[in-house]
Amino acid sequence: MFRFEHSVYLYGLAFIPILVLFFVATWYYRKRALNRFGNPDLIQQLMPEWSRYKHTVKFILLLSTLSLLIIGWANPQWGSKMEKVKRKGIDVFIALDVSRSMLAQDISPSRLDRSKRFAQNLVGQLKGENLGLILFACNAYLQVPLTTDYAFAHMFVTTANPGMAPSQGTAIGEAVALAEQSFPEENQKHKALIIISDGEDHDGEAVANAARAKENGLLTFTIGVGDSQGSFIPVNQGGRQDYLRDNTGNPVKSQLNEEMLREIASAGGGDYFNLLAGSDDVMKALKTRIDAIEKRELELRSFTEYESYFQYFIGLGLLLLIAEFVLSYRKNRYLGDKDLFSA
Repeated sequence: MFRFEHSVYLYGLAFIPILVLFFVATWYYRKRALNRFGNPDLIQQLMPEWSRYKHTVKFILLLSTLSLLIIGWANPQWGSKMEKVKRKGIDVFIALDVSRSMLAQDISPSRLDRSKRFAQNLVGQLKGENLGLILFACNAYLQVPLTTDYAFAHMFVTTANPGMAPSQGTAIGEAVALAEQSFPEENQKHKALIIISDGEDHDGEAVANAARAKENGLLTFTIGVGDSQGSFIPVNQGGRQDYLRDNTGNPVKSQLNEEMLREIASAGGGDYFNLLAGSDDVMKALKTRIDAIEKRELELRSFTEYESYFQYFIGLGLLLLIAEFVLSYRKNRYLGDKDLFSA
């Protein structure tokens, strides 16, 4: 099994396209400055030893060095020893609402951002359980099947956004039904579903589905995000900030539907929590309820030892850095005026 020991460092790769844009911009302005200075052919004659390509080559070497060092820093590893491990735990699905109403900002910085932050912490708090992730809007999607790869689940929570749902709406009932279908058949009473949503249910089946799931041993908990006063839903229209509007052109105001979320939790045998009460308090109360669920013995094969390969990436990166340092901006005397990039 391949993994990165410190996968969070891979976010450093996001600087690569920024550096490329900076290089292209500086190259463009440099070219314009030279054109203002004089005729390009005359300038070339005045600097016969100057190479027009080595700036690009040196930049590519620097980018490659940076990329390799970042990957090395994240420490790629490959599982080298697998063992059977027995433990006790339950199966838990986190169902995260990614409908556009979750972009409302009645809870800072937005409902979705606060929900993702809570879900990320929840993944960390529930280590030891089998975790899965469901995203839902107009439909529900199984994003991460039940797993003990918590870094994998954390990554998918981090990237969740409304663009991952082809159609919009809020189908909480479908999320409950999908979760119930996704648990192992042999697990009849060691399972839970945690729904994080603003409660704007558009399919009307959530309460009935939660009650039916409870009969099959599934406890459903709900986390409300937002406030009862509500807020408009920001959208980007042609590069400018606007609000989602209805057919008459009026801004759509989204409100937290606590009553619906309470009914779902009650029908599902769980509890309702509101993030406005404080994430830490909600996490503590939810964790207490989850820990009270009867555990079952789980046997799984997992890697207990990993081989690290960071040294290869760092070594290659340092070699490229030395090559960039040694490489001159002058033409190579053996190549002379040959154009290596011509067809």
